[in-house]
Amino acid sequence: MGDGSACRARALELLPGEVAGPPLEGFEVAYVDPGGTEFRRPLADVWAVRFEDAAPVRTFASYKGQRNFPGLWWSSTVGGHVGYESWLERDHVMLLDFDPSVVGISSQPFWLFWRSEAGRGVSHAPDLFARRDDGTAVVIDCRPAERRKPRDWAKFEATWAACGQVGWEFRLVGAPDAITVRNVRWLSGYRHPRHRVDPLAVLLLEAFAEPLPLLDGAELAGDPVAVLPVLFHLLWTHELVMDVSVPLHAESVVSSAREL
Repeated sequence: MGDGSACRARALELLPGEVAGPPLEGFEVAYVDPGGTEFRRPLADVWAVRFEDAAPVRTFASYKGQRNFPGLWWSSTVGGHVGYESWLERDHVMLLDFDPSVVGISSQPFWLFWRSEAGRGVSHAPDLFARRDDGTAVVIDCRPAERRKPRDWAKFEATWAACGQVGWEFRLVGAPDAITVRNVRWLSGYRHPRHRVDPLAVLLLEAFAEPLPLLDGAELAGDPVAVLPVLFHLLWTHELVMDVSVPLHAESVVSSAREL
């Protein structure tokens, strides 16, 4: 990546929700509501639309020989499936699902339309939309750094400017931290509410009232074979917490979220 691209990357990542330069005019947004009705409206008229509930504006194609791997992620946040077009998108959907501040997630939430300086019509569908518990929103594009071409940068920067006009954060993301992804992927196997089993959940919360190594606390609550799935679920729901940026193991320090 050249110096210019690096500067733009830093701007997009470090100044979310701000407009670069004078406001751009002429943005329109097309989306599909949960009932399947299609709309196309000026950007200024859609700032309050619940895009976290919108249907995808395009399908997740699957065909022989394709290089990306689309699929569906069952989200404990929304209680249903969220589509993705690549494993990179899947990892970011998973991390949003793990984020306790996120209350809604959708993929391919809308088409954004505008005209280039040359007057040519341009369109772009961001990858993800997330709603936080404070009502704020974030629009996300997932693209590995080495695959960001000049025409992509033009679309990302326009999307960033559009988001700034309606108070949304914009993120351009690449590969997330590998250790965090591995840890959260392991915990995600226990994300379904069926893994919250009482009274084991209560016993675990009591065991980790003070920080303890993971296995020590599990053994205080009972047979680890029965207890560990419940413990991992409580880590997923953030009722128990640990540092997911370091490898998860038997000595990982776990504590109650209330302790923090």
